[in-house]
Amino acid sequence: MNEPTIREIREASERIRPFVHCTPVLTCSTLNRLCKAEIFFKCENFQKAGAFKIRGATNAVFALGEKEASQGVATHSSGNHAAALALAASWRGIKAYVVMPGNAPRIKRDAVANYGAEITFCKPTLEAREEGLARILDLTGATFIHPYNDYRVISGQGTAALELCKEIPDLDIIMTPVGGGGLLSGTAIAVSTISPQTRIIAAEPERADDAYRSLQAGRLLPANNPNTIADGLRTSLGDFTFPIIMRHVKDIFTVSEEGIVKAMRYIWERMKIIVEPSAAVPLGALLTKRQECSGKKLGIILSGGNVDLANLPWISHSE
Repeated sequence: MNEPTIREIREASERIRPFVHCTPVLTCSTLNRLCKAEIFFKCENFQKAGAFKIRGATNAVFALGEKEASQGVATHSSGNHAAALALAASWRGIKAYVVMPGNAPRIKRDAVANYGAEITFCKPTLEAREEGLARILDLTGATFIHPYNDYRVISGQGTAALELCKEIPDLDIIMTPVGGGGLLSGTAIAVSTISPQTRIIAAEPERADDAYRSLQAGRLLPANNPNTIADGLRTSLGDFTFPIIMRHVKDIFTVSEEGIVKAMRYIWERMKIIVEPSAAVPLGALLTKRQECSGKKLGIILSGGNVDLANLPWISHSE
């Protein structure tokens, strides 16, 4: 498959429409005042399976031919993609196999199991994930659906930005978190086509800044098992996502762990909605870099809301 265009994103939008939510866009006067900007939050924390990942997973699963689908699908994931793939597979009535690191949050492990996937746990390294997955693919003949380095997944993730730009046109800036880059690259393809005047900015943790370093260097620099509270952003960019990001993303802002927790708490307390740490990263970065976005009309994709309520970060990160 060739690199996706707006056509593939529009096709994905039609393919997944019967299954996923068109999530609401919310505003918050307190956060607007703090950032001196007009911010529109696309609430993928309200999405099926609790995160934007269901968009890409559903597009990938339903794009498979009947013969291919009959063997099932498999992936490695820290949680949100795993849950999304398991749910999408259940909608199509096929088997899902998931390799997960043993340190994945319990809420994410439970969700994957509840959606009916067969889980294999591994050490929390990319090497361990890939070795475990290779064994499963060999045994089952399942189709590998990569969490982000898959054009079908990228096309599905781009549908969130498609909806946001339709509801809130003429944004000056659109921001997403970046881990593997599926959401960011899908957003970049969609926005650069339908709203070319909109600046695309990513945000990532200082402790997992491989995308920032890669963009600065002009070449792919992988993460080295980073330790950040934003567990969904610990992965490195892929060779499918990085070229798209290089072409379309203007900047990547980084934010400290304390900044992530502060932003997450603001969203919980001021907007009265639940987001996971990864989803709070763009707001955290914006609060840090507020002078660069002052007076702007911004869209932020709140990527997910799967949080372990027994282990909230501000309990151990007291302010």
